[in-house]
Amino acid sequence: MVREWDPRTASSAEIGSVLDTLNAVLAADLPQDPPWREDSLREYLSEVMPGERRISWVAEADPPAGGGPGQILGHVHVLLLGDIGVLEVLVHPAVRRNGLGRELVLTAARRVYQEGFQSIGVEVVGDTPAIGFYSSLGFALEYVETRSVLELATVDWTALTEMAAGVDPGYHLEFYPGGPSDDLIEAYARAKAEVRDVDDGELRPSSYDPQRLRDSLDTLHRRGMKPYIVLALQQRTGTVAGLTEVVVPVQHPTRADQYDTIVVRDHQGYGIDRAIKARMLLELRSAEPELAEVQTWNAQANEAMLKVNAELGYQTDRDWCEYSVDVAELVHRFDAQR
Repeated sequence: MVREWDPRTASSAEIGSVLDTLNAVLAADLPQDPPWREDSLREYLSEVMPGERRISWVAEADPPAGGGPGQILGHVHVLLLGDIGVLEVLVHPAVRRNGLGRELVLTAARRVYQEGFQSIGVEVVGDTPAIGFYSSLGFALEYVETRSVLELATVDWTALTEMAAGVDPGYHLEFYPGGPSDDLIEAYARAKAEVRDVDDGELRPSSYDPQRLRDSLDTLHRRGMKPYIVLALQQRTGTVAGLTEVVVPVQHPTRADQYDTIVVRDHQGYGIDRAIKARMLLELRSAEPELAEVQTWNAQANEAMLKVNAELGYQTDRDWCEYSVDVAELVHRFDAQR
């Protein structure tokens, strides 16, 4: 049975059942990734940015003979933002290939269509069954980036300390756990806006407006995801010349997510990119004692950042793909096949 589901009011047993399915999917498709925890999972599934909405459904097994709720074997949610619905689907490996994933996609697609959105996008991990699944439904590949993972146990911390000190003397680095101070938000947002990569995918948009950046940081905290920021500031002017962002989710605190790393165009060539990422790792070593790995995603054409990552010890892992489909065409095709 597929039913609409609200994680804000769901029982603890339901949240735990969704977690079990999530970890079963990870064990099957991404066995090197750490399992998730229940800490703040409810908030992770429900909190959104202002102006965005998330709608969720679950697929339940038949209730057990002794009574009580059935196990949640599938979960889909769609995040409505801008002019696109961003889809995420989980199907327990034990019940795959029986049409459940297709039914979940159709359920979400119908709502997106009714809400007046034109397209659905989805992030698909390379070398997993999801590639063939979404291709069979008519989703088209739009964008590919590469995930890289750094194991902190392999880091040469002496060399990393030298890298962090390798920035030009005209700049200094500052560390901000929790996010930059409010007096730096506007300069921080300007730096991000000036050099945003036009080739970035649209399913994980960055925040370039100062208020939206504040909202983004607040939403991260509410979802149980602690941001850490390192800024490179020009000594003479105090200008934000570069920045790097890492988020440590309480749901999987052993693996952090590296977000944007940006060096403003006029300040490139002074060793800022490598220095700020090295400084971040040094700070995380003491700030997050559980942390074992950091993962990051880069456009395949971003050779400069891929080179910096390699110098820091990151190992390329697998492709991360964005697929999309016209929602009206998808719904009409589904209906014609039923």
